[in-house]
Amino acid sequence: MSDITNRLLPDYEKPPVIEVVSGIQFKPIKNLTGPFLGILWEKFKADYPRIKEVAPLAPVIESFDEEPVREMASFENLFSLTRTWFETRDGNGLIQVQRDRLHHNWKKEKDTDQYPHYEYVISNFRKCLEKFEEFLQENTLDLIQPLQYELTYINHIPQREGWDKLSDLGNVFRDVSWARAERRFLPDPEAINWQTSFILPQRSGRLHQSIRLGKRRSDGRPTLLLEFTARGMAGDKSRSAMWSWFDMAHEWIVCGFADLTAENIQNNVWRRKK
Repeated sequence: MSDITNRLLPDYEKPPVIEVVSGIQFKPIKNLTGPFLGILWEKFKADYPRIKEVAPLAPVIESFDEEPVREMASFENLFSLTRTWFETRDGNGLIQVQRDRLHHNWKKEKDTDQYPHYEYVISNFRKCLEKFEEFLQENTLDLIQPLQYELTYINHIPQREGWDKLSDLGNVFRDVSWARAERRFLPDPEAINWQTSFILPQRSGRLHQSIRLGKRRSDGRPTLLLEFTARGMAGDKSRSAMWSWFDMAHEWIVCGFADLTAENIQNNVWRRKK
């Protein structure tokens, strides 16, 4: 894994990130049933007083034996994977618990919310994972057997921040453009869904990147959704190797973001500092 301790990564005064998700997927803990989730909530309730059940997430495992595929669980198995949310009062923090995964989200809920940076985000995930493992041991439940780690950054780039129409994409993304020829048959595109993937160092997973068009929840303004997801594992399953993997994934996401976006919007809209 790469050593980023002495490396200055790109940083911005007004980054467009609105959500960061860090998580671990593991072999299903079959005896992690509803009553135990109530006991688990007691460990987090002081800081995460809101609780909610939501639809489960299907497993997605990176493989180098073939093209990346989504592994679909059977209906019966997926139905049994209850996913529970523990959420902070302000909505900025979210713990997701499922029999085969634990995730922690930082979310931007208000325009005034400032992205607290990676160190804060990963520290919260580490604390949640430690408490979760304490809970498993205290209740004589199966221990975590890791299958994959995941780090996701979601960015919103609203209209009038570097672009007005989808034909302006080249102003935001260096590798995406729409030629403005006078005699084109097709009009400007109505939507975009661009996806790419990159192999992480030492084949320790993949970095997936996507650009989609959506609408901002607060005011309905057309917004480009730029998402980066790193999934994979270190060859060594120790905890030190796990945290090194997350550091590497963060480096690839941050440097990948800077590599794909145009310098003009980095400097004039997001105010790049380094």
